[in-house]
Amino acid sequence: MAGGGLAVAAAGGVEFEAKITPIVIISCIMAATGGLMFGYDVGVSGGVTAMPDFLKKFFPVVYRKTLEGELDSNYCKYDNQGLQLFTSSLYLAGLTATFFASYTTRRLGRRLTMLIAGVFFIIGVIFNAAAQDLAMLIVGRILLGCGVGFANQAVPVFLSEIAPTRIRGGLNILFQLNVTIGILFANLVNYGTAQIEGGWGWRLSLGLAGIPAGLLTLGALLVVDTPNSLIERGKLEEGKAVLKRIRGTDNVEPEYLELVEASRIAKEIKHPFRNLLMRKNRPQLIIAVALQFFQQFTGINAIMFYAPVLFSTLGFKNDASLYSAVITGAVNVLSTVVSIYSVDKLGRRILLLEAGVQMFIAQVVIAIILGLKVTDTSDNLGTGFAVLVVIMICTFVSAFAWSWGPLGWLIPSETFPLETRSAGQSVTVCINLLFTFIIAQAFLSMLCHFKYGIFLFFSSWVFVMSIFVWFLVPETKNIPIEEMTERVWKKHWLWKRFMDDDEFNAPDDFAKKNGFADHPSQL
Repeated sequence: MAGGGLAVAAAGGVEFEAKITPIVIISCIMAATGGLMFGYDVGVSGGVTAMPDFLKKFFPVVYRKTLEGELDSNYCKYDNQGLQLFTSSLYLAGLTATFFASYTTRRLGRRLTMLIAGVFFIIGVIFNAAAQDLAMLIVGRILLGCGVGFANQAVPVFLSEIAPTRIRGGLNILFQLNVTIGILFANLVNYGTAQIEGGWGWRLSLGLAGIPAGLLTLGALLVVDTPNSLIERGKLEEGKAVLKRIRGTDNVEPEYLELVEASRIAKEIKHPFRNLLMRKNRPQLIIAVALQFFQQFTGINAIMFYAPVLFSTLGFKNDASLYSAVITGAVNVLSTVVSIYSVDKLGRRILLLEAGVQMFIAQVVIAIILGLKVTDTSDNLGTGFAVLVVIMICTFVSAFAWSWGPLGWLIPSETFPLETRSAGQSVTVCINLLFTFIIAQAFLSMLCHFKYGIFLFFSSWVFVMSIFVWFLVPETKNIPIEEMTERVWKKHWLWKRFMDDDEFNAPDDFAKKNGFADHPSQL
C-alpha cells in the first residue's frame, strides 16, 4: 500500500507519477543505519580513551600522565601519537576503502556494497571488543574504517536513487541525522559503561557497535537494489519491476526510459575523473573540495571525537565529562532535525552564513574563558564558567549540525552534473576522510601546543569559510540540477567565466544538452 502520492520531477519539467510507498521509507531507514554506525564509531572512541582502565591496558604512558601529581600540563594529558592513531586509523582506512567502494558501487550495486560495509563493521567490532593488545585494537579500527569507506560511498547514493524527488533532500539528510544519533548513542553507552567495576566497561562500549553494524547488514540483506543500479548493470526488466514497486504504480514507462537513456549516455563517458577537471566543471569541484576542507576545520570532529577527553582536560571529572558529552550529542541530534525542516525553506547560504557567525562567537568565548581560567597547572573553572563552556560548545555544535554538517554533503550532491557525478562523489568522500584523518591524528598534539589557542585557530577558519560562502557559494535551493548551468553558474559573478559555450563538447555534455543531467543514476 502507498503511504501517499506525489510527483517526481523529470528533466525538462515533466512530472513522473510516484507515491511515497512503505518500501521506500523502510529501505531508506535501513540504509541510513550506515550513518548510525559511522556516528557510533565517531562517538565511542573519545569515550573509551577517557576511561582509566582502557588507558591503563593500551596506553600506560598516557594513564600515568593523567594520575595526580604526574601532569606536565593540563592541556597535554592525552598528547600521545598512539592514542590519536587509535581514533584516526579508522578514517585513513576509510579513505583507502573509498576507491574500492566506488568500483563495487558501480559494478556490483549499491545494495551489495552496503552488505560488504556491514560485514567489515561486524568483523571490526569483534576485533575491538576482544582486543588483547594495541595491534589488535588498531586492526579492528582499520576494519571499521573499511566499513565506513564502503558505507559512505553506497548509502547516500542509495538514498538519492530510491527516494522520490520531492523528498530526496530530507531523506538524504536522514543519513546525517543517523550519524548524530549514533554519536549520542555512543556517548550514552560510554556514560553507562564507565560506571562498571572490574575494568571491562570499555569492551562493552566497543562491542555494542555490533548493534548498528548488525542493523546495516540486515538492512542490506532485506532491501532491494535501486532501479538505477540494476539498469546500469544491464538488468533492465528487473530494474523496471523494482521501479514499479518503489513508485507504487505501473505507470513508470517515462521514468524507466529516462533511466535507460541516462545510463547509456553515462557509459559513453570513458574518463569521468578527467572530465571532472575540465574548465566547465571547476566551479563544482572547487566548491565541493572547499566545503569538505572547511567542514573539518570548523573543529567539529575534534570536539565529537574527543568530547570526554576535552571536558576532562578542562577540569571536569570523568563522569561529568562523559555527561557533558551526552548533552552535546543530544544537541547535535536536535539541531540536525532543524536542518531537515529549514534547508528547503531558508536556503543553503543563509544557514551556512548564520552558522558561521554563531560558531565564531562560541569558539572565541571558549578561548577567552580557557585563557583566563585553565593554565598548565590549574584547571579550576568553577561551576559558573564550566556551565558556560558547555553552553558555548552546545552553541557551536548546534550551528554546525543545522548547516555545515548536512550541507557539506548536500551541496556537492546537487551541483555535479550527471557526467561527473560519480567521480565528484568519490572526490568529495576522499577529501572529507583525508581531513578527518588529519584532524583526528593531530588534535591532541595541537591542544597540547596551542592550549586555549586551539579554539582561536578553528574560529579563524570559520571566519575564512564564511567569507568563502559569501562570495563564492551560490544558492541552489529549489533549482533542478539540469538548470544549474543556466540559472546558477552562468549568472554568478565569478563562475560564469568558466561556462564558455565552446567548452561543452560531446559526448561528455550530451547528457546535459538533452536534459538528462538531473537524474541521480550516476551519483
